[in-house]
Amino acid sequence: MSEHRASIRWTRGDTPFEYQRYPRDHTWEFDGGQRIAASAAPGYLGSEQAVDPEEALVAALSSCHMLTLLAIAARKGWTVDRYEDDAAGILEKNADGRLAVTRVTLRPTIVFADGAAPDADALARLHAQAHEHCFIANSVKTEVEIVPL
Repeated sequence: MSEHRASIRWTRGDTPFEYQRYPRDHTWEFDGGQRIAASAAPGYLGSEQAVDPEEALVAALSSCHMLTLLAIAARKGWTVDRYEDDAAGILEKNADGRLAVTRVTLRPTIVFADGAAPDADALARLHAQAHEHCFIANSVKTEVEIVPL
């Protein structure tokens, strides 16, 4: 078992606390001292210059899939030289009529070292194993689709 912490800090300042006016900008602080500018999504009156929770969820799913895949590939002796993903999440009403990130599509592109690449079937199994063992994917109801490029 491990514990993971984040500190969220928000201050209203002198802006009136009215729905259309209060600031959505805040910070996320992590154990290692990292500070991330965060806000609501622009469609919910947030800042385009900050990370919103929906983007963070998509990034967390993508990052977890990548890290899990890299660990499995290393154990199998497949050397990965580069991994890129242009992931996207869909915010829409779920089956209960509530807004949720219902689907995330991962679009990983993986470059293996010469002579170290798995065949197409092994690569598909690698993605399936990575998804099965990804801590974040195992923690959410969001449907995660993996479409390797």
